[in-house]
Amino acid sequence: MPLVIVISILFFDQAAKFLVIKNLSLNESIPVLRGIFHISLVHNRGAAFGLLNNQVPVFIAATLLAIVLIALSLKNSKANRLSLYNISLYLILGGALGNLIDRLLFGYVIDFLDFRVWPVFNIADSAITIGAVLLGWCILRNK
Repeated sequence: MPLVIVISILFFDQAAKFLVIKNLSLNESIPVLRGIFHISLVHNRGAAFGLLNNQVPVFIAATLLAIVLIALSLKNSKANRLSLYNISLYLILGGALGNLIDRLLFGYVIDFLDFRVWPVFNIADSAITIGAVLLGWCILRNK
């Protein structure tokens, strides 16, 4: 089951990115709910919100380190394999791998979910964010 979570995130993230780059030009936007939600093709050369632009080697190294730390944490986890703590790590892992693939293939991350009041993001970013919130909640709950 844990592998299903990671593979599902990777599949949906990469499939959605493939469809977007095949159907939109860079910076093109298609309204789904005009003014509320658009599909917009953006190349993110930085981290969240475009911070630290053009630092690809740094992001690749940081992602690889995060993957190793997550793998070690999961290996050493005494919790049930499907505990909320572990699920949060699988979500972060799947998202990190999705964005790592982009950085390795293109040198940037493909973002396309555009809610107009927030920077454009992708499915991998969503998985990382949800995983981080769940992880924080698990840590705070256990203290």
